[in-house]
Amino acid sequence: MVEQQYGTTMAKTFPPPSINVWRHRHILDVNDFTIDEFTLIFDITDAMAEILTRDVKKVPTLRGRTIVNMFYEASTRTRSSFELAAKNLSADTINIDASKSSVVKGESLINNLLTLQALGAEIIVMRHSMAGAPYLAARQVNISIVNAGDGAHAHPSQALLDLYTMQKHLGDMKDKKVVIIGDILHSRVARSNIWALSTIGARITLCGPPTLMPPGIADFISFNNLTSVNVELNLNKAVRDADVLMPLRLQKERQQSGLLPTIREYVKLYQLNSSRVSMAKDNVMVMHPGPINEDIEISSEVAHGVQSVIEEQVTNGIALRMAIFYLIAGGRTNYGA
Repeated sequence: MVEQQYGTTMAKTFPPPSINVWRHRHILDVNDFTIDEFTLIFDITDAMAEILTRDVKKVPTLRGRTIVNMFYEASTRTRSSFELAAKNLSADTINIDASKSSVVKGESLINNLLTLQALGAEIIVMRHSMAGAPYLAARQVNISIVNAGDGAHAHPSQALLDLYTMQKHLGDMKDKKVVIIGDILHSRVARSNIWALSTIGARITLCGPPTLMPPGIADFISFNNLTSVNVELNLNKAVRDADVLMPLRLQKERQQSGLLPTIREYVKLYQLNSSRVSMAKDNVMVMHPGPINEDIEISSEVAHGVQSVIEEQVTNGIALRMAIFYLIAGGRTNYGA
């Protein structure tokens, strides 16, 4: 049965959980994922990663299926990763730049989506500056929506690839300490990682300037019973005994919006540098969702150091997003050897 569902290569790679544990038609965030679903998607990601080691990195799994990348915000890593993932699975892909689409002529988001549905799209990967836009889309169309980032709300595929990368290095993440550093207030990556890491039992420390910490964060933690999440404003204290350190990109608009006195002060108090890395565990992992502002939120030495897995995160993103497409498309296709 496993070989019928996953193909012979995948059957040799792992004995996956039953495909029946998967409940998602859309991927809008990871706050409702179960541990079994995390296990399933990561096992399938392992198999997809094996495909990426081959000379020909392409299998016929989604041949004849149409996937649309619909990005209302600029993106390099995420957009390219989703496009490569779809092409590696032999899907027909369409890339839409909102700045060059009918949106500039006044067409609404919903009408745009309905047009793509009528043209035969089966999965739409959407990035939008407005929080909740993918949720609205999922209610209005009869095709699958994958959230590639909505405002400051969620970035589920990034959280999934982050957690996958952590587990590849650290194994069971239960009670492992993950420190997320910087602009928590505006970070969709931080929010989705909080949900994912909490579900699998990791301990999360949020660290950043008070002006870049969400108002009411303590109430949010208490209301959602996120007992594994805590806030520490002092980075030197936060990094102690950490298994994973993850600085976030400090966006230019935050640098100029009055939320920070000066960049020099931010660098002094919150930059992840070699001195602070040395305060964590000896085998600490350094991660970053990208793109990186080197020598602002992270020093060049640390970003390219031996403890950094930042480039590995990018590579893992392709395999992880291949797994997303496989599951969203039904997870029954024998993708071949």
